[in-house]
Amino acid sequence: MTINFYSSDELPYGCFSNFARYGFESDGVWWPTAEHFYQAQKFVPTPYAELIRRAETPRRAADLGRAPFPPLRQDWERVKDDVMRLAVQAKFDAHADIREVLLSTGDQDIVENSPTDAYWGRDSTGTGRNMLGTILMEVRGRLRAGSPGSTMAR
Repeated sequence: MTINFYSSDELPYGCFSNFARYGFESDGVWWPTAEHFYQAQKFVPTPYAELIRRAETPRRAADLGRAPFPPLRQDWERVKDDVMRLAVQAKFDAHADIREVLLSTGDQDIVENSPTDAYWGRDSTGTGRNMLGTILMEVRGRLRAGSPGSTMAR
């Protein structure tokens, strides 16, 4: 069986969405959602990253992170998967309730059922890479093994 998720308000798996309002701390800084963290990391160490962190909603953080300015950090394509891993691990480390939801999925495949995103999700053709789902399954494996997320490379 496959577990599909997309919207943060879908129970019980909406908590897998980066827009789900489960904040966490990373390097002494509070992030309201994984989306805020991910989008801001595109622009560190510029002041624009802080603007994204303070965005009122995850949708606004996403919009700011997708703006054509300022330019993305030069190594973004190389580090973006690790940034997502860090965000997802931190979110599930910080919240026991959603950690239990993730662990309850057993060995089932987890798919971000995004109609438009062929990288992080499956997209409407069903052929997307589903990297967010893959990372969720990786985090699930680390949690099951009792590996702390803090050992992940930053």
